[in-house]
Amino acid sequence: MSATYTGGCQCGAVRFRVRGELKDASICHCRMCQKAFGAYYAPLVSTRGAELTWTRGERKTFQSSNYVKRGFCGDCGTPLTYEAPDGVAVAAGAFDDPSQLPPVVQYGTEAKIDFVDRLHLLPGHRTEEDAEQAPFVLELVSYQHPDHDTAAWPAETGQ
Repeated sequence: MSATYTGGCQCGAVRFRVRGELKDASICHCRMCQKAFGAYYAPLVSTRGAELTWTRGERKTFQSSNYVKRGFCGDCGTPLTYEAPDGVAVAAGAFDDPSQLPPVVQYGTEAKIDFVDRLHLLPGHRTEEDAEQAPFVLELVSYQHPDHDTAAWPAETGQ
């Protein structure tokens, strides 16, 4: 019996399922990935050898180079895919449980920003610890899709 992973965008308009072994999680530091994710690097999980199925909605794509398309949700903008001739990789953070997919390799290190290796040294705080400076954090209500499949979305009755 093979593993099954699910995920989707933050608004729930696009959902996916991957059946099979996922063993090639990576981080890409190239400038195109930085821009596509709006981040210092892009965490991606290759779906080569597995079955990727889109279970709700359709992603939009942007042709970011002569070989690569980037998939994203057209409603909320969540980055979803890196699509190249050698296969499709899915954004690690779009999986319902990204902790199951730790990266095993880094790519594009020529564009790696030097402070990335020191991020773990920064002080860390839980969200509620910021309440004195930003009291609204104690009253946040998430409108994001939950980290599991739903029969319909948006929810009609508080799913």
